[in-house]
Amino acid sequence: MKKTFTILFLSLGLTAFSQQVESLETILNDKISIRALELYNNKVWYSGTDSKFGFVDLKDYKNQKQIKLSEEKLEFRTLGQDKISFYAINIVSPGRFFKINKHDLKSEIVFTDTTKTAFYDALHFVNDKLAYTFSDADKDNILKMAVYRNGKWSMFKNNLKLNEGEAAFAASNTNISSAKKYLWIATGGKASRILRMTLKDEKFEVFNTPFVQGESSQGMYSIDFYDDRFGIAAGGDYTKQDANINNIATTNDGGETWQIQASGQNAGYTTCVKIKPGSKGKEIIAVGDQHISYSSDFGKTWKKISEEKGFFVCQWIDSNRVVLAGNSKIAVMKLKF
Repeated sequence: MKKTFTILFLSLGLTAFSQQVESLETILNDKISIRALELYNNKVWYSGTDSKFGFVDLKDYKNQKQIKLSEEKLEFRTLGQDKISFYAINIVSPGRFFKINKHDLKSEIVFTDTTKTAFYDALHFVNDKLAYTFSDADKDNILKMAVYRNGKWSMFKNNLKLNEGEAAFAASNTNISSAKKYLWIATGGKASRILRMTLKDEKFEVFNTPFVQGESSQGMYSIDFYDDRFGIAAGGDYTKQDANINNIATTNDGGETWQIQASGQNAGYTTCVKIKPGSKGKEIIAVGDQHISYSSDFGKTWKKISEEKGFFVCQWIDSNRVVLAGNSKIAVMKLKF
């Protein structure tokens, strides 16, 4: 465990804007890559490589537990929860849907996708009884989804055809989001578009975006919506991590139109973006392989608040703490406002 970094004792990971960072403390070191987080019962829960699943207690960092969901070395990039269970889906075929009991951490496979192209990019619970997950498309290029209704998983039938070379990134379990009325999915690659589904009738609309796109490594990697109107998307090109043109955008009409923000004036490739709860979208945290960044004006301008490397996913714990995870670690950052 690392010692807490404070303003009086700056580490090399903090930049000139470090007055916003009160502390950055590593709470888990392990041989693991983590791209999905959930908060429950004052603990941060994670899934990752080598079939690993576990938690760290946010009240007592020494209280932690890790199990393996399979004897195979599966890689998990998804994680979601209802009232009694967690759910995680491994990448690559066959896609196995694991259910983990919150009380005793016993797990079972409750659904399996055996198609050769199964590669589940993100999993999102709208509420305790409804969740959606999506995979790379089959050869017919139709959007492939599964749905969780009242405790059971099944394939979700739709006729939404993706463009040639249009896919999605399993970067942080955050290229899917929902609010009261809509569910959104962000694609990338040859085309980077917003797929918006009305939750009431499960009908899709598709909207083009001005986001960087055209190459398999480009596009939106993460989205977050504060409500049915305001949302933010972030990403870029993982092969050119310093590139920062047309890689952040916001919407004020539920994803129909997008406005590029801070083009050429941000820290570059970003894998996860999260709106601070209660901020109405004004305050946002973002992480990428090479940075942690913060916006206090609805994503219009950004400050790199840390150069700590290797984080892929983040989540707000409360109004001034953020949990981050990625390559071999989980950390808690405390912000000073």
